[in-house]
Amino acid sequence: MNTRPTLKVNDKGHLEIGGCDTVELVARFPTPVYVFDEQYIRDMCAVYRETIENEYGGNGLVLYASKAFSCKAVYKIVADEKIGCDVVSGGELYTALQAGFPADKIYMHGNNKLRQELCEALDCKIGAIVVDAYSELDMLDEMAGERGMVQDILIRVNPGVEAHTHHFIQTAKTDSKFGFSISDDTAEKITAYALQKKNLRLTGYHCHIGSQIFEKQSFTLAVDKMTDFMVRIRKDLNFTAKTLNLGGGYGVWYTDEDKKITPAGYAEYLKAIVAELKEKCAQYDFPLPYLVVEPGRSIVAEAGITLYTVGAIKEIPNVKKYVAVDGGMFDNPRYALYQSKYTALLAARADEKPEEIVTIAGKCCESGDIVCADVPLPAAKSGEILAVLSTGAYNYSMASNYNRNFIPGAVLAYKGNAEYIVKPQTYEDLTRNDLIPERLK
Repeated sequence: MNTRPTLKVNDKGHLEIGGCDTVELVARFPTPVYVFDEQYIRDMCAVYRETIENEYGGNGLVLYASKAFSCKAVYKIVADEKIGCDVVSGGELYTALQAGFPADKIYMHGNNKLRQELCEALDCKIGAIVVDAYSELDMLDEMAGERGMVQDILIRVNPGVEAHTHHFIQTAKTDSKFGFSISDDTAEKITAYALQKKNLRLTGYHCHIGSQIFEKQSFTLAVDKMTDFMVRIRKDLNFTAKTLNLGGGYGVWYTDEDKKITPAGYAEYLKAIVAELKEKCAQYDFPLPYLVVEPGRSIVAEAGITLYTVGAIKEIPNVKKYVAVDGGMFDNPRYALYQSKYTALLAARADEKPEEIVTIAGKCCESGDIVCADVPLPAAKSGEILAVLSTGAYNYSMASNYNRNFIPGAVLAYKGNAEYIVKPQTYEDLTRNDLIPERLK
């Protein structure tokens, strides 16, 4: 367990988050329920912002990658901490704006943005749009012209850095639906094309080398590749990039197989990036670009836990023991997608040593409905509260109503207080948009 002052085992032996005893929480907020540690979110936002300020003279912007977890309350916290955000859909953009997020600090991503989404981005005067297709350049130029405006854009490129991570989330390979490769002439060609657009202002480039990366060398190598590319473009096209967006992807703790990093420890990733960028720019006499980074998972993953109630327990002799909970792949599909690993513990016996290895199963009618496999746990009993740690990123955001189960509510815990930031669903929510044609009545 990666403990901290706001995630620990209290003197009752109970798991505590944000100053709230999780055993007491479920009396007010029925399981399954996501619980988020507000202080940790704020600490992570602050450490990234302060590192840019202290190490790079404030010549940059931290964007919260809101695909990790998007809701109005999180956008309010992020705005309070004076960082920006990136969005990848009209729904994320709408949510951020509804929370009062400043549009000029919002960047929009996506390999296939819809026309309506681009309309919404232009109409609210978004900070920048990261372009990922020729057709998008054409459509965006036309739409900006109709509005009599010039829109700032970045081009997404692939630096050819392959991070050591699950292949489904390696996004900078040559064969990727994202970006244009710098290893051939495709990134240079799209740059030349973008520079011809009258209603678009190309300010620089974006890259993202993957997710759940712990090696600093992966990020510094991306800096090297991107700087070399920008220098080449300056020579070939007489275009000097003013902005460099290096994406995110910093690894987080899920189990003791992963590094345990404090909020202050994440500053070292940015320090390494900044140091390499300064050195490379000095080497080429290239002006230091406006530096943008996009942490998402590292801001909210460890901030969140999920609380479940144990139900059926089934032991297959000499094979496996299943501990079933009242959630499953509908609130956390990451095991089904990536065979992701998690740490689980019993909320009321958080300080007890494990006695057995079990698999936490969900309640869906699906053999692959596993929350986490082969986890050490004390002997669980039906009715106990089970906590799965580090579920703050890509759990709620990828949740579904499979089997018409409810997407759980989300609770924000802060200095001993807790309240819903996302209401739990009801049966009415599940059927709200159902229609029966007249001929079937």
